Amino acid sequence: MSQSTFFTSCDLSKAYWQIFLSKECCHITAFQTPLGLMHWCRMPFGLVGAPAQFIRLMRIMLKDCPNLLNYFDDTLVHTPTWVQHPDSLRTLFAALRKHDLTVNPAKLSIGQTRIEFLGHVVSNGTLAPLPSKVQKVVDLRTPTTKKQVQSLMGLLNYYRLFFPSFSTITTPLTNLLRKGSPDMVRWSEECQQAFDAVSDILSSEPVLIIPDVNAPFVVQTDASDYGIGAVLLQMRSGKLMPRHFASRKLLPREQNYSTIERETLAIVYAVSAFYKFLAFRHFELQCDHRPISFLKKGKVRNSRLMRWALALQEFSFSITYIPGGKNVHADALSRLV
Repeated sequence: MSQSTFFTSCDLSKAYWQIFLSKECCHITAFQTPLGLMHWCRMPFGLVGAPAQFIRLMRIMLKDCPNLLNYFDDTLVHTPTWVQHPDSLRTLFAALRKHDLTVNPAKLSIGQTRIEFLGHVVSNGTLAPLPSKVQKVVDLRTPTTKKQVQSLMGLLNYYRLFFPSFSTITTPLTNLLRKGSPDMVRWSEECQQAFDAVSDILSSEPVLIIPDVNAPFVVQTDASDYGIGAVLLQMRSGKLMPRHFASRKLLPREQNYSTIERETLAIVYAVSAFYKFLAFRHFELQCDHRPISFLKKGKVRNSRLMRWALALQEFSFSITYIPGGKNVHADALSRLV
């Protein structure tokens, strides 16, 4: 998908209702009405097993469709060139026709170079937040209840991938949701500053690249006295571009670690956060702390460092030293927290 430039999205019309229930299980859905006892003949919304069953059926029905991404009833066809696109669409529509599935025409968008999908804007190998969702955050009234804060955090969490230091920025907001806190929240100046910071980041139109699984990954890490940060990057057009940001505060005991311990902790945190991208493949680790090369030499007496070094042996990577001035992504993350 990282190389795709043409996109088509479609949405099934009343998706669950297009799935027939077997005669053996129809009676399980029976319910009482003024007209008597009735039951569903098609899959209703609300059944515990409905989502998993629907996804399983969609995977079976669309398994032979190339260049396709499916999430529940939302489907995206993507191709690198226009020549490939019509054939991929024919395969998709033939599969839908074979299984008597109908598409909602109002939500069908064909042959676009920039398309909205699952709350994001997908375009030429990049991913960005949906402008309409961003505007909802910007226009949001000040929350006055816990439930309103929960709704706000639910929306923000969906886009936390784009935030260099999400957990730290939103700390004043999450504090309002602590167990035992009152249902009517007190919106302090700190809360407003956190909300403004979130709005500013989303309004700046942040862009992440869509990962290319066939291209090498680069991980940059850094640690400060109070936090650790990591960035997953890939080369695009001769420039390293971010794919994923991750950072967290150091625990009080971790703040007492030596410099090399904090730097190593940042690496352990990074490979855990980016595990699905880094497992079973070689990647380049860039950091601004020269002594970190001990990880490849295996000469260490510190028990904590030895334990982390053993954990990192699961991964295949080379270490590159970069001056702090060039490690701008991870360095900023570690100092923001």
